[in-house]
Amino acid sequence: MLSMASSRYRQADRRFTWLVGLTLLLSVAVIALGAYTRLTEAGLGCPDWPGCYGFMTVPKTDAQHALAQQAFPDHPVEVHKAWNEMIHRYMAGALGLLIVALNILARRRDDRPRRLPLVLLGLVVFQALLGMWTVTMSLKPVIVMGHLLGGFTTASLLLVLWLRVLRRHRKRPATAVASSSQLVSVRRLAVAGLIVVAVQIALGGWTAANYAAVVCTQLPVCEVDWVSKFDIRAFEPWQPGFQTYQYGVLNFDQRVSIHAAHRIGAMLTTLVILLLVWRLWHIGWQRYAVLILALLSVQIALGVTNVLASLPLPVAVAHNLGGLSLLLSVLAANWALLMAPAAVSVSRAAPIPRVKKVRHALIRAQAGTHGRHTHFGRMTPKSG
Repeated sequence: MLSMASSRYRQADRRFTWLVGLTLLLSVAVIALGAYTRLTEAGLGCPDWPGCYGFMTVPKTDAQHALAQQAFPDHPVEVHKAWNEMIHRYMAGALGLLIVALNILARRRDDRPRRLPLVLLGLVVFQALLGMWTVTMSLKPVIVMGHLLGGFTTASLLLVLWLRVLRRHRKRPATAVASSSQLVSVRRLAVAGLIVVAVQIALGGWTAANYAAVVCTQLPVCEVDWVSKFDIRAFEPWQPGFQTYQYGVLNFDQRVSIHAAHRIGAMLTTLVILLLVWRLWHIGWQRYAVLILALLSVQIALGVTNVLASLPLPVAVAHNLGGLSLLLSVLAANWALLMAPAAVSVSRAAPIPRVKKVRHALIRAQAGTHGRHTHFGRMTPKSG
């Protein structure tokens, strides 16, 4: 009876772990669909929210098209863009439902994480608000970038939740492969790498939201004199006074400034991540080092292809997923470093004084015993 209850307990744990993994994969798919929607200029494919031209789905019949055109005369119905937007919304809604299910299942057992699923639930609600504001504020760059970062944060927290659940079921403790001082050093570098990658993703989101991805078509930075054209006002988060931000509202110099900052950020990110890869390899974490190095190399190749081929759609979507993959891999390395125990360095000279003390104590004990035996031997004849 006890074994059956234990078996059901383990099966429930496996189902919960599987659900967390499925939710993580769905969050990645939502991010890919969001990038595809943005890159196909379908962010305003439906000018209202949460429906589409007043309907809960894309208008299909001629009568529905007429009603949609009457309700939104400034937004002609483009069916393919509307479907891109609505599929993205449907997938985001499914992600929200899975996160609700995670919260319900987490509260059924005291040994499951509860705070992290609750944070994810709050985040996905805020993401829905950002999605609504993206439409109602006509693709305002700070909202678009915030929506992108919210999606990346959701996937990152789901990865942390999945790693936490997996760690609970791990039978063997992690093997210590580095000293305490080495681990502290690598942990700090890994945190720095995570921050640098996150900032670079934010710069990429700002570049895309302001339509600055194709203003520079040469390497390594830009074919124009970006230093003299650099304008810090290009990074002001709030840009009021425009009815729509589709296709961008900044001038050429400001877009060049954004693009150049993203390129320089990519160079700094590469240096930091390469240093992290070297340190991970040095302490024996070859798997993490190879994975991060491979993802970094792919991301650099995708970025270069975007520049030379003028942002082809499949490559641009892959570049978004490459940034997410690099972020998640560095986050996983941070988690593993945080959970890893430090190897205890044992000095060979330390036990010697104790050994000498024990040896001297044994010699004294033997000498005392021998003395008592001799004295007893001397007394015996006299007593006899």
